[in-house]
This record gives sequence, structure tokens and C-alpha cells, in this order.
Amino acid sequence: MPLTVGTAGHIDHGKTWLVRALTGKDTDRLPEEQARGISIDLGYAPLELPDGSRLSLVDVPGHERFVRTMIAGATGIDLFLLVIDAQEGARPQTVEHLAVLRLLGVVRGVVAVTKADAVDEETLELALEEARELVPDAEVVPVSAKTGAGLDELRAALARVPVDERDPERATRLYVDRVFTLHGVGTVATGTLWSGTIAAGDVLRVEPGARTVRVRSVQVHDTPVEEAAAGQRVAVNLPTLERRELVRGDVLVAPGHYPVSYRLDVRLEELAEVPSSVTVHVGTTALPARVARDGRYAQLRLAEPVVAARGDRVVLRTETTIGGGVVLDPAPPRGLEPERLAVLERGDPEEIVRALVDGPVTGRELQARGVLAPAELARGLTAVRAAGEHVFSEAWLADLRASVRARLAARAESSPLDPGVPLAELLPSEPWTPYVLNLLEIERRGAKAYLPGATAALGERAQAASELEAQLAHEEIAKVADRQLAAYLEDAGRLRRVGDGFAVSTGLYERGQELLSRLDPITLASFRDALGVGRRTAQLLLERYDADGLTLRRGDVRVLRRARGGRR
Repeated sequence: MPLTVGTAGHIDHGKTWLVRALTGKDTDRLPEEQARGISIDLGYAPLELPDGSRLSLVDVPGHERFVRTMIAGATGIDLFLLVIDAQEGARPQTVEHLAVLRLLGVVRGVVAVTKADAVDEETLELALEEARELVPDAEVVPVSAKTGAGLDELRAALARVPVDERDPERATRLYVDRVFTLHGVGTVATGTLWSGTIAAGDVLRVEPGARTVRVRSVQVHDTPVEEAAAGQRVAVNLPTLERRELVRGDVLVAPGHYPVSYRLDVRLEELAEVPSSVTVHVGTTALPARVARDGRYAQLRLAEPVVAARGDRVVLRTETTIGGGVVLDPAPPRGLEPERLAVLERGDPEEIVRALVDGPVTGRELQARGVLAPAELARGLTAVRAAGEHVFSEAWLADLRASVRARLAARAESSPLDPGVPLAELLPSEPWTPYVLNLLEIERRGAKAYLPGATAALGERAQAASELEAQLAHEEIAKVADRQLAAYLEDAGRLRRVGDGFAVSTGLYERGQELLSRLDPITLASFRDALGVGRRTAQLLLERYDADGLTLRRGDVRVLRRARGGRR
């Protein structure tokens, strides 16, 4: 299993010398580091273990001014190599580095008591005892980078450290800790691969910034590989990017799996009091943030957007390290919601999905929230209703059903003649709409929706209907101001609408229809005379027959359509 080990410890306690003795590689590559004799930036080297496995080793600076760099190097490691000088014992940065490791969730490792050759036996034993008290769960090994004593024992101790496997379900994520350019190659970014894999040809996103890049090649400790796995130190060649377009703190991710957010909801750790402003370390970046707290939960409102996922660790600092937290929601709404965060903290996928889902949302959108790994999300989705690619909560469906039924009831009360509401007005045109319509417990008739069993009724218009029908019994045509009433009476077979706002009796319409087959040709004058009506009534009836598909107008005459059994 690929693993990354990170050094930790006070300045001048021999971290870099020990790394050189273990690996044969000097991780102080900068001229300033070599001139001053101290580590300023992160260094990297492969470490071969007795069992044949190979660790990636990250060497971090020990000076208090470079704690930010130390945290960037410690982010994503699997185990620690804490270095304590046998002559000096634990010092301030020893303690702070150990606190940082604990806050990052790196609780397993080995303590190397260095410079064992420079002290007498009694002093060495005191230093070893102090180290055991400081880190009671870690194996403590005395070593000398100068003489080589204890190096084999240290390698063996590192091989014995039990380490949990990384989540195989998490998608690719690599926080950049170094960027440089190689002649003839282009831009190269390095980092510890937190999760997933990276191979040549992969298409990734650089966040923040939403830039799409294609990986040309991949190396692990200067050795080309077909595919790098989670836990390895990785260098990726990104030829389409300029060096200035990438900085420490950027992250390479599989598209669509991680959010970019200005807020993080976290469960606080080791923080009695929270100042209103802190520096938040996320991945390999550090940036200012405002803090809103409610008990053991806090919302970190960041000065710049970051990428994170549920379960990630953050470190909070002011002048020194003051605490940290575990990310519960990497893209929360503004404002703390302790009850929702308690659900996220418990970690049950079904409970989490129920907490996240209200109105229709796709599984892809939920995946992009960074709250659940794909397998967890698949389990969680069984707790909500599905509509094609969308899911939604029972509560949302109940509210929508109640809202729709209330609207249909109001329509039936205000417009008894036409109690239906067009479907296009009732719900938005969304991919989930056809699925949800079947769950609303309504009746669909054509393009309208109705309450179950709802029928049109005259209600208070009954008198007006009787008067209109009486008028048409004595007059060939009538003007109808109440068009809704006319539509209702026509649907009931009690009249026929003609023209714009006029109506005739059903009997007159049918007599005119019978005449059509007896007229040759059908002209306005012949139809008018045969039916015994005025010119305007005849004209409106003929236009209605055209609209009903009974006749076809050709100039000043009409013919019966073949479909109606007429001649052409």
C-alpha cells in the first residue's frame, strides 16, 4: 500500500540529516537552505523499507516562522517521523508540530531520538523516556545520522506502523505543494495524492479557477509510472498551463466530485475559545477566515474559495496553533445548522442524504457536494424518492402535492365552468416534471390538471345560461360577452361558438351542416338563401365549418373535404 511519511520536530534537531542518512538524498535543494543550514521549504525523498515496500518521505522545516510550510507538508501524510534531539529534548516546535499532526488526524508514527552518539548513556535514556511520555503510542528509536547507528532499527519500526487504508471510493484529489518548469517538458506540479489515481491522459480540473487540464505524464520520485495511486508523492506534467497559473494550495481533482466553496462547516477540536478571525489551513493552502461558532460546531467563512470534502482536517492558527476541526460540510449554506451538522457527523449515508435532499436534485449534483463517496451516496439514495435522474424528499413531494391541490381547489371555486389549470402553468418545465406529475394525485385531461372527480358546473351562471339559450331559440345569432360560459355550453352541446364572441344554436349549426352536401357550388349567397339567415350569420357559420375541417375554401366557393365524404 503506498504511504507517505512526514517528518516533524524542532529546528536543528536533525530532521534533514536523518532523511539524508535514511534515503541518501539531500532534501535541502534551495541555495538559501544550503547557505543557512536550515530547511525553509518542503523536501521529498523515497524511503526503502526492509520488507521491500517504499515510502514517500516529506521533510518539513522546523523553524517557528515556517509552521505554515510544515502544515502544507504534513497535509495528506499517513504517518509521522517525529525527530527529537537527544541533547535538547522536546522543544516548542516539537510540541506544536505534534499538535498539528494530531489535528490533521495523523496519530501513528515513530519517534527518532537523534544525535544519540553525542550524549552519554544516561542522557540518552532520559531523552528516550521523555519521548515515550510525550508520544506514548509511538515506538521510540535512538539513532545517529552521523554514525548510522539505529537507522536499520528505525526503518524496521516505520515498517511496523499500522496504517488505515485510504478510502478507495474517493475520486482523484491532489493538493499542489510545489510547481516548477522543466526545459522541453513544461509545467510540473507535485503533491501527495490524497485519493484516487492519476494516469497519463487523465482530464482533471484545477481548482479554484475551474481550469480543465490534461495530464501528459506522471512520475513518482523521478520515475515514470503508468498510474500513480493514493498515498504516493506524485509529479504531474501539465503542458497546457504556464507556471504562474499554478500555486501551492491549488488542487487537481476529478471533475464533478468536489465543491469549491467560501465556507466550511466543521466540528471543532481542542479549541476552548475561538477568536473572530483565524488563519485556516486547508490542504496545502492557508488563508484568513471569520469564525461563526455554535457550541462544538463552527462555520469558517474564508477569504478565498477552497476545495474540501467531508472528513477532511483543518488547522486553525493565530500567532500559534490554537486548534482545528473536521470538515462536516464542504459547501454549506450561510448560517450554522447544528442539527444538520450532527447528522453529517454521525455519518449514516441514508440519514445524510435525507438531510441534504429537499427539492429535485441529481445524483451528480449531490456527488459534487463532496459529502459522500460514490458508494456511500448510492446507499444513501435509497432513502429518497427518485424521478428519473433526480431525487427528492417525501416532505418536498407532500408540500408540492398540497400546493398543487390547493391551487386546483381555488381554481374550481373561482372558475367552476373551467376548474382545470394548464399543466404548463402548474409546474415548471423540468426533466423531473413528467415523473412527479404521476405522484401528485391529480387528474390529467389533455393539457390540463384537475382535482380528482372535478367537473365543470354552471353555479351562479345557470340563469345567464338559460337566458342565452332562450335568446338563441328566437334569434339566429347572439353576441356572447361571457366567453367562458359559451365554452362551457358548447362543451355541453348546448350551442356553437362562431366568429369572435358570437354563438348560434346547435340546431342551426346542424341544419347548415346538412345543407352543405346539397349545394353545388357552395357559395355564401347560396348557403345564406338555403338556410334562410342573414349574410353575417352565414359567413360566420361557413368560417366555422372551414375551421372544423368540413369545408375547404377556394376563392369565392367552398367544397366538401374528401375526409368528410364530399367531392373535391
